[in-house]
Amino acid sequence: MPLLPGAEPYRHRGGPVGVLVCHGFTGSPFSMRPWAERAAAEGYSVSLPLLPGHGTHWRDLNTTRWQDWYATVERGYLELAEECEQVFVFGLSMGGLLALHLAAQQGAGVSGLVLVNPLVRMPGQSHVALPVVRHLVPSLPGISNDVAKPGVEEGGYTRTPLHAAWSMKQLTKIVQAELPTVTQPLLLFRSPQDNVVPPPSGKLLMDRVGSTDLTERLLERSYHVATLDYDAETIFDGSVDFVRRLTVPVTKG
Repeated sequence: MPLLPGAEPYRHRGGPVGVLVCHGFTGSPFSMRPWAERAAAEGYSVSLPLLPGHGTHWRDLNTTRWQDWYATVERGYLELAEECEQVFVFGLSMGGLLALHLAAQQGAGVSGLVLVNPLVRMPGQSHVALPVVRHLVPSLPGISNDVAKPGVEEGGYTRTPLHAAWSMKQLTKIVQAELPTVTQPLLLFRSPQDNVVPPPSGKLLMDRVGSTDLTERLLERSYHVATLDYDAETIFDGSVDFVRRLTVPVTKG
């Protein structure tokens, strides 16, 4: 199946500091490309992979599980780690969940995390029925395009595949248990008006994560896909400042 427009993975070879960028569930690199390009413009080596089952059709996503998505994230990390002295991880929504799992697994190999509206806890109560409902219907209406800025679309699926959603739920349980072991510096950007991942998810992260270098910044003008919304530059500027604080300066190029 051909890729949707803008869903292509992105790679930039820059300096000795690497940035791995992780997109969200039913999304694609399209929603993260501006953030990745800003990191590249700062001179960082950047990897923005396309997660399995994404960027084509929602039915493809229903044939994959969290282990497949994580394997792609881990591979992107290992490639950067081979050529870079430090690696930071940026993530949106489920991309933030995968980033946290990577941080728990890799320890000091991950120098820091910048997360935007990360999914750490499944929203609402509808997910409780996933073990049964996923065998009855393949999908439900999608969660994409939660953007306050008029006319902006993230290029995500219009349906939520339920087998894949059930697998994502399994990963949330794993990561919740791992949070105390995540001790890397962490910068959290959170939208108070998020129609996909509500505030309890961010609160759970802040309460349980083991990081002592921990900062939360609110995105008052943006919804869930804040990387394409009114506060995008706030995210980009803040993440660059975060990386600069934790690394030696790099040369742009």
